[in-house]
Amino acid sequence: MSNLHVLDFAVIGGYFAVLLWIGVWAARREKVLSSDYFLAGRDVGWLAVGASLFASNIGSEHLVGLAGTGAASGLAVGHFEWIACFMLLLLGWLFVPFYLRSGVYTMPEFLERRYNSAARWYFTWVSVVGYVLTKISVTLFAGGVVMHAVTGLDLWTSAGLLIVVTGLYTIVGGLRAVIYTEVAQAVVLITGSAALMFIGLHEVGGLAGLHARLPADFFSMWKPSSHPDFPWTGVVFGAPILGVWYWCTDQHIVQRVLAARNVTEARRGTIFAGYLKVLPVFIFVLPGMVAAALFADVRSGAADTAYPALVTRLLPAGFKGLVLAGMLAALMSSLASAFNSCSTLLTWDVYRKLKPQATEAELVTFGRGSTILLVGLGLAWIPFMKYVSPQLYIYLQSVQAYIAPPIAACFLFGVLSTRLNGAGAMAALVTGLVLGAARLGLELGKSHLTPGSASMWFASINFLHFAALLFVLSTVILVGVSYATAPPPSARTADLTYKTAAVSAVADDDPSKRRVNVLASLLLAAIIGTLWFVFR
Repeated sequence: MSNLHVLDFAVIGGYFAVLLWIGVWAARREKVLSSDYFLAGRDVGWLAVGASLFASNIGSEHLVGLAGTGAASGLAVGHFEWIACFMLLLLGWLFVPFYLRSGVYTMPEFLERRYNSAARWYFTWVSVVGYVLTKISVTLFAGGVVMHAVTGLDLWTSAGLLIVVTGLYTIVGGLRAVIYTEVAQAVVLITGSAALMFIGLHEVGGLAGLHARLPADFFSMWKPSSHPDFPWTGVVFGAPILGVWYWCTDQHIVQRVLAARNVTEARRGTIFAGYLKVLPVFIFVLPGMVAAALFADVRSGAADTAYPALVTRLLPAGFKGLVLAGMLAALMSSLASAFNSCSTLLTWDVYRKLKPQATEAELVTFGRGSTILLVGLGLAWIPFMKYVSPQLYIYLQSVQAYIAPPIAACFLFGVLSTRLNGAGAMAALVTGLVLGAARLGLELGKSHLTPGSASMWFASINFLHFAALLFVLSTVILVGVSYATAPPPSARTADLTYKTAAVSAVADDDPSKRRVNVLASLLLAAIIGTLWFVFR
C-alpha cells in the first residue's frame, strides 16, 4: 500500500461510492419479477447495452494478457479485438431480431426452441461449468495478482474483498445493477488506461521513440501462416469462428442484448460496443509494448508484468488511483457478469425446467440464492489458487475454444436454414465435446507423445487452425445428420429462421434509425479495414 498516495485512495474511494450509489438505485427500481431481476425489465437503452458489452468483456486477465502479449510480440494480438467489431455487427444484424422476438431469457433456451431439449441441457451445463472453472476462477486469480502488484495486499485479501463487494450488488440489484455499474466501469476503465497510454508514450519519446526501441515486426499485425501464435490463416478462418461463439452465443455477453427495450436499441448497442472495441489495441496492447521498450525485466521475459510495471513505476499520484480503479472495474465487471449470467442459467434452464410452476418470486429468490452460492464457491476457491499453475488456466480457457466451433455452427446455420434438426445439432455438439476433450488431454501430455505422429500433430496444431477445421467438420456433421433424418417440425423453425420470419420481424423498429445503424456499421467496418491496412 506504500505505493499509493492519499489522492489515489480518494479516487478509488470515489469509484466505490459511485458503484454503491448505482447498486442502491438499481435495487430500489427492481420489482419481484424474473424479467426485472434477470433482464433488467427489458428496457435498457443502446448506450448502456454497448458500454455493458464492452465492460463485461474486458476482465483483469484480459487487460493484463493483452499488455503482456503486446510486450512479448507486438500488435498482432489486437486481431482478436478488431475481429470482435465484426462479430458485434453480426450479433446485431443477424441474431438480435430472433433473440429478442423469441422472448428467451437464455441462449440454451433458444437452442431448445430451435432444436430440442437435449441441446438445451448440453449447452447449459457446458456454460455453467465453463463459467465456474474459467471465468470466475481465472478472473479471481488474475485480479489477485494485479491487486497484489499494485497495492501490496495479499492475494487472498484482495480477491476476497472484491468478490464480496461484487457479489453484494449483483445479488441485490440483479442485471440492472450489473449493467449500470458496467457503464460507470467502462468509463473508468477507458479513462484510466488511456491516461496510462499517453504517459507511457510520453516517457518513451512518442511513437517514433517506440519504433526506435522495438523490432519492426512488433508493428505488423499480419504474420505468416507458419507463425506459432497468430498465423494469418488462423486469424482469417479460425478467429471469427471463436468470435461467433463468444459474441453471439455466450450468455454473459448476449444477456445484455436480451435486456434491450427493442431491436433498434439492441442493434445500436452492439454497433456502439464495436466502436469501443477499436480501443483496446491502443489502450492495452500499446502500453504493453511501451513497457517492453522501457523496462529490461519486462523485455527479457516478464511480459505478464507489463501493465502493473507501468502503473507502479510511471504514474504520479492520482493517476495511479485512476488506473487501479480501472483495473478494479475490469475485474468486477467480469465477475458480476459471470455471477449474473450463471445465476440466470441455473434459474431458467435448470430450476424452472425442473419446476415449471415456480412463481416469479420463487424464480428471483432462487436466482439470488444461486448467486450467493457462486460467491461462496469463488471464496472457497481462493486458497487453492496457489496450487494451480498459470499454464493450467490457459488450458482450461482453451477447452472452451475447442468446443466453440460446433456451438457456433448450430447457432449460425440454425437461423439460416430450416432443414437442420435436433439430431444433427446433438451429433455436432457431442463430436465437438469429444474432440475438444481429446485435444486438451493430448495437449496436457504432449511431452509424452512421439514427434511426427498423428497424435502430436493433433496436439500441436495452432488452436485457430484447429478451430477452423473443427468448424468445418461440425458443419458437415450437422448438415449430414440433419438431412439423413426427418426434417424438424414447423414449430422448431417458425419465426426462428430467416426463411420463416416476416421481413418486418428482422428489421429495426424505426426505418429512419435503421439507416443510421447501416451507416454507422459501414463506417466501423471501414475504420477496421483502414487500421488493418496501416498496420499490415
